[in-house]
Amino acid sequence: MDVTSPPSSLKDNGFSMLSADPLGTSREEMEKLKEELRMWKERVKEAENVKADLLVSELVANKECYETEKRLTELKEQEKQHKDRITTFQLELGLLNQENIELKKEIEKLKEDMEEFKSQKNPLEIKKNVAEMKLKFIHLEEMKDDGADVDMDTHCVFGAATKVPFQLNQNQALLTFEDEEVAQRLTKMSKHCVNLDSTTANVTVESFQLDMGFCFELHVTVSGKKINVSEIPELPIPEDWMRDKLELHFYKTKQAEGGGEIENVTYNKESGTAVITFLKPGASYKFVGHINHCFCTEGRWSILSVSPDLDFHLKKFQAFCRVSKKTILLKGIPEVEENEESVQDMIEIHFQKPTNSGGEIEEIKFTSKREAYVCFEEDTGNATSETKGDS
Repeated sequence: MDVTSPPSSLKDNGFSMLSADPLGTSREEMEKLKEELRMWKERVKEAENVKADLLVSELVANKECYETEKRLTELKEQEKQHKDRITTFQLELGLLNQENIELKKEIEKLKEDMEEFKSQKNPLEIKKNVAEMKLKFIHLEEMKDDGADVDMDTHCVFGAATKVPFQLNQNQALLTFEDEEVAQRLTKMSKHCVNLDSTTANVTVESFQLDMGFCFELHVTVSGKKINVSEIPELPIPEDWMRDKLELHFYKTKQAEGGGEIENVTYNKESGTAVITFLKPGASYKFVGHINHCFCTEGRWSILSVSPDLDFHLKKFQAFCRVSKKTILLKGIPEVEENEESVQDMIEIHFQKPTNSGGEIEEIKFTSKREAYVCFEEDTGNATSETKGDS
């Protein structure tokens, strides 16, 4: 069809178009159509609202789904951490159980030690073997009781120091010189050639450090009011009766011219001992020298043992560890045919000679076939000839 050709008729394909004639449509029909149009508009609006609600719901659902997945991931991570902690706790629990078993064993061991400790006669006493020591009287102390012008107790102070043992091994010798400088000079020379008749020995001179010893002051108080009584016979009488009989006996005993008024009597029936305390200070001195006392009770005679009441205290306890400055140690002495005394004499002669840098010797100790313990005095640091034990 050409655009310049006249318009075709509307009757093509069997259709016909009728022109709208407003006058031909009834007013009711128009109102009906308007109402229908308004209804469709409302439906479209409702549909759009529903669509908007669905979009919002979808967004909310997507957000909730994301948060749910995130929360689920967090819960899985927490669960993993929880399982890891449980595993760690189980390992720690195993270690604690093992430690608990060890502690129970240690507790049982401590209980056994405690029972052994309790079974001792004096659980506070610590025993240690030490070398023999001598007590040296220092002085008497003047002390007064509260409210008394004169203290009738006797207070003695003794000094004590352990002898420090030194182990002298086989083929060794100890020499103690009168002069400290001689020992120091020989020690600095170190090597010495000693003539032992048939052989010449190269010996080594060394200084040495002694083991630890200790010294202290022993304060002894002899009571002027108390005496100790032992070997009291066991009789089938009440303890009060025995206490009264002891009090009466020591009040007027003729052996000590009577002790006088008695303040207290402490009687121990199991041990057969008693402590008599007199009222007057100095009364106990009447019993000095009277060790045995005849005692008559219930028609039976017995002998009581009487001794002064002593109180001991340790003071100024000090441990010491020192080097002997006047004594030297000889090592490397060879075995020879001569007897031990001959070898000792030859060593002594060599180190006494000034030409060998020696000097006068106070003590010498040599051992060739055994070990010996030589004791040293704390106050001088010199070796003594006393051997405390051979092995």
